[in-house]
Amino acid sequence: MQAMLAREGVRVGRRRIRRLMRTLGLWPVTPKPDTSRAHPEHQIYPYLLRGLAIERADQVWASDITYLPMQRGFLYLVAILDWATRKVLAWRLSNTLTSDFCVGALEEALARHGRPEIFNTDQGSQFTSAAFTDVLKAHDIRISMDGRGRCHDNIFVERLWWTVKHEWVYLRPAANGVEQQRSLAAFFDWYNQRRPHQSLNWRTPDEAYFAARAANQPLAA
Repeated sequence: MQAMLAREGVRVGRRRIRRLMRTLGLWPVTPKPDTSRAHPEHQIYPYLLRGLAIERADQVWASDITYLPMQRGFLYLVAILDWATRKVLAWRLSNTLTSDFCVGALEEALARHGRPEIFNTDQGSQFTSAAFTDVLKAHDIRISMDGRGRCHDNIFVERLWWTVKHEWVYLRPAANGVEQQRSLAAFFDWYNQRRPHQSLNWRTPDEAYFAARAANQPLAA
């Protein structure tokens, strides 16, 4: 937060930011519906990222589903993230947990950005469905899935969800799906283009992603 404000020309200390965030109540984590139910008849793929040095754009993409509360009810959100640069490549909202909105986000990401070497998800039925995995296989993408109950296997998407909710959605409650769609479009533009990350040497996801692709080199180079 301090680095982001500095980019906007606002000089403020970390202690003051921490105090104000505490006053605003930005830290609570609320319970959520189960979005990762497995299907007993779907194939489960091994986790391929353990011990792997992920340092290039489009080396690994990851995806997950979360829920977003509104003034009445909630919606499901899926996002596809480039692991190395944290860039959100595509996203979709849905009022059901069928696989079609996940497939739509995947096809958009592939159409706009090419393909990754590996695609990682949890073992939720949306991602293990033939509709989803067949798209990955058709593009010759290696499929990786988290272990059961191991949310830290997909930690960067989990961090994205915290940012979506605590830095945006909870501060801007939407009355309906149309408002939520518009609000999230603004959020992801802000997140990709304006929110710096310490792990990216205080660059934004867009800055890191497009620089890495242009240089065709590891991110740290």
